[in-house]
Amino acid sequence: MATNITLHEGSVSAAERFELLKQKGVTIWLTGLSGSGKSTIACALEQHLLHEQKFSYRLDGDNIRFGLNKDLGFDEKSRVENIRRIGEVSKLFADAGCITITAFISPYRADREVARELHRKANLSFVEVFVDAPLTVVEQRDPKGLYKKARAGEIKDFTGISAPYEAPAHPEIHIKTDQCDVKQAVEIIARYLGVHNYI
Repeated sequence: MATNITLHEGSVSAAERFELLKQKGVTIWLTGLSGSGKSTIACALEQHLLHEQKFSYRLDGDNIRFGLNKDLGFDEKSRVENIRRIGEVSKLFADAGCITITAFISPYRADREVARELHRKANLSFVEVFVDAPLTVVEQRDPKGLYKKARAGEIKDFTGISAPYEAPAHPEIHIKTDQCDVKQAVEIIARYLGVHNYI
């Protein structure tokens, strides 16, 4: 890390931005196995918030892995750095007053805790959403054929098969996607945001 830099604080506070936007910045961190429904829920939630005229933005593998994190692989070190960068970016978005929706497997509890701590230190809210579906269910869904490839040994370090997934111990929201549809999942998250005065 560079040591010859000094932070220059801006003159506009997060509170002023939140007042302008009539909403609080927050990161909604969706975590779960591949195929659990994270991206589908994130897209639907972003659309719901748009219709509610709320400023939101979705960060997922498509807009992060093809740009900011295109230099990273899928080994453990790269996964840790991937989540660290996403934590930093989502913190900046939340500070701007955005309802930031992240949809990443983010398999390691410690890495998600780092993202949470980044937000806590900046006095920003972080809502962990466990998008939970049993391995048998996500393997049946397998929309991209990744589980089949992982079982055949064509993909190494695949979360849930040859690499671990550490489920959240105490997520703010726990959604079992084998027991509810996308609309219900969005309603659960939107209700939480309303009750906690984010929207």
